[in-house]
Amino acid sequence: MKKKVVLTLFLILGLLGYVFAEQQPGMMQGQQPGMMPPAQPSTPTSAIDERFQKANQWLNEKNLSVTTTPDQAFINDYILVVAEGLPSATAKSPAQKRLTAERAATVLAYRQLAEILDGVAIVGDTFVKDAELQYDVVRAAVAGFVKGAQVVFKEYNAQEESALVMVKIGMTGPQSFSKLMYEKLLGDPNVKKGVLEPQHAFKPKPVVLEEKFDGLIIDATEQNFRPALINRIFTPKGEVLYDPSKISQKVLVEQGCGEYTNNVDKAKAALESRGAKNPLMVKATATVSPSDLQVSDDDAVKIFSANQKSQFLASAKVAFVLK
Repeated sequence: MKKKVVLTLFLILGLLGYVFAEQQPGMMQGQQPGMMPPAQPSTPTSAIDERFQKANQWLNEKNLSVTTTPDQAFINDYILVVAEGLPSATAKSPAQKRLTAERAATVLAYRQLAEILDGVAIVGDTFVKDAELQYDVVRAAVAGFVKGAQVVFKEYNAQEESALVMVKIGMTGPQSFSKLMYEKLLGDPNVKKGVLEPQHAFKPKPVVLEEKFDGLIIDATEQNFRPALINRIFTPKGEVLYDPSKISQKVLVEQGCGEYTNNVDKAKAALESRGAKNPLMVKATATVSPSDLQVSDDDAVKIFSANQKSQFLASAKVAFVLK
């Protein structure tokens, strides 16, 4: 537990930055808001320990970790960012100092949240940050979503006059980022036609399988595969075996395209939570794009045949095992 706390502390410290609610007197020319003031003395270790003790305790109690990459957001099913802010130079009373420090920390946390969301892959090689020209509806949705994110933790140190703020959003479920994105993608005819409608669907003759499978685990540990809002599975001929058109719209909006883990046992547990007790396991043979996988012809037929009986693709009972 001690190692976990220390690790979390260093992770937080690596992400923290200082930001002012407004530019302050005495700031060096050219210095941007959000940068550490050049004349600040170093903070003693004892003060740091006191400052982050409650934050570490809260993270451990909630079994949460600070999000550093978009892939981690998919695996954990949430994004959590942390930031520290200082009071405005014009704040006079203790209450004003606290409020302006918390506001500054919140602004920086939202900025970090936006940076992570910008790196979320939509489909193929398209990231949220690259979607502006093609899908301006996506960019507008992300900007509004960031503004509406909720603060889940606040701590103010009166002695150091600094506030610590954590902001967290869910990746799936009600009021989640994925829900917002899928609704926007499904609601825009141009986006839907280019991204969500099936192309070259795989329709082989089904084969008889000895077992009844009710889910699918794709082992992508040997591939440079990236989670995305839309992950697809292809055959070697480029036929689509799994894409959003195979998933019911309700499931897609509420649960996404599947589960993401870093080992098979976690994948089985994740699918069991979705009602799948005997998933078919196959290994990805290649990537079509960083967020699209390819399986062998034989495995493609197995997946298609198993799904004919259980219809697990429509329920997104699919788990991707990453490196």
